[in-house]
Amino acid sequence: MKYLISHSTKYDYGDVVPECFNIVRLSPRSLETQTCNRHEMAISPEPGLRTQRTDFFGNGVEQFSIHVPHSSLLVEVFNEVEVFSRELAGDVPARDGRLLGQNSWRQSTVENLGADLVALPLVNDSNHVRASDAFAEYASESFEGERPMFEAAMELTSRIFEDFKFAPGTTTVSTPVEQVFEKRAGVCQDFAHFQIACLRSLGIPARYMSGYLRTIPPPGKERLVGADASHAWVAVYCGVDGWLEFDPTNNVVPNTDHIAIGWGRDYADVCPIQGVFTGGGETVMRVSVDVAPRD
Repeated sequence: MKYLISHSTKYDYGDVVPECFNIVRLSPRSLETQTCNRHEMAISPEPGLRTQRTDFFGNGVEQFSIHVPHSSLLVEVFNEVEVFSRELAGDVPARDGRLLGQNSWRQSTVENLGADLVALPLVNDSNHVRASDAFAEYASESFEGERPMFEAAMELTSRIFEDFKFAPGTTTVSTPVEQVFEKRAGVCQDFAHFQIACLRSLGIPARYMSGYLRTIPPPGKERLVGADASHAWVAVYCGVDGWLEFDPTNNVVPNTDHIAIGWGRDYADVCPIQGVFTGGGETVMRVSVDVAPRD
């Protein structure tokens, strides 16, 4: 499946901003399951400095700063991405995906050591995700016995989908995952954080996936251009079988409808746009996303 993706972010300031510094993570990763054929970013006003780098997780990061007075900032990103169908299941037992409290770390071969070292930080607490006994108790129902990791993680995904209500406006980007568990409501970011917290509470490495989801309009309705949004899901580490992805918001295994921008410990590692500025007064931010299939 081929996509043309546009992501526009505009800041309107209540007062003049003398200068600003920004970090953008909106460049889709090129993976075995997807290829980014074109990535462009237009910024107005023109930055005085633009740089690119790769972070610890291999995500593309673009930084820019503006040093002229401005009353608004527009960042427009255009991507052409091709996503390929993938294998949907693995046979590794659930217990073999764990790095803490299990034998899989000691049993790792030299060939897999590098992958395990990358996975190791993803079993620890992070800014938005903290392990707890309550999360471990909720998740353990799905991870009993010798069942395959795919089967266990898929059941956990389905339980979150059934137990939690998708309710925009009930949470914010800073809502603690403990409150999400208490309310049993939130949005894709909250559900991803909660599932990651459950997995890490069992000693299973899990990462936060950030990207886009192709939305399909109801029968007889036209696509609403610009009505799409960023999306979040999770990936679970399965040792030699690598990473398996799950979407608790939609109770599906991501395939050609999910486009990955990047991943990290939680939302803080892959925030699409973040920055600081001086002055500005009250700020209004408007975001428009369009994920258009090209096939």
